[in-house]
Amino acid sequence: MDKLTKEQRIKNMKAVKSKGSKIETLLAKAMWGKGYRYRKNDKSVFGKPDFTFKKFKIAIFCDSEFWHGKDWELKKHEHKSNVEFWHQKIERNISRDIEVNAELERNGWIVIRFWGKEIEKDLIRCLAVIEDKINEVKRKNII
Repeated sequence: MDKLTKEQRIKNMKAVKSKGSKIETLLAKAMWGKGYRYRKNDKSVFGKPDFTFKKFKIAIFCDSEFWHGKDWELKKHEHKSNVEFWHQKIERNISRDIEVNAELERNGWIVIRFWGKEIEKDLIRCLAVIEDKINEVKRKNII
């Protein structure tokens, strides 16, 4: 049984953003501040990554723990209402993430995925990961 009324649930679900979320904005501002110029939600790249560096073929995704199933095997039992729907939804998101990663990597892209809490709690490390990948690609292209 849902704790919220149908109207409250609708309002909550309408507030969920597919782009421009808090974690995306945090990472975007940090990258921009470091001088990195990226494309957001580029439809021309398979999977429409949150951020792309086409020149380096780097795709970055900012995944929320709930929608992308972090620790899914442990947390899937926490759903109390509409269990079948949520299990199908989140498991499909997990499998789609795997498919997107595989397709991008097959086409020579480097895929970086961050959990929302990683971005919120350790933004500097996330930036370092991005910077390392960019520098790695630059070194490969020079030699």
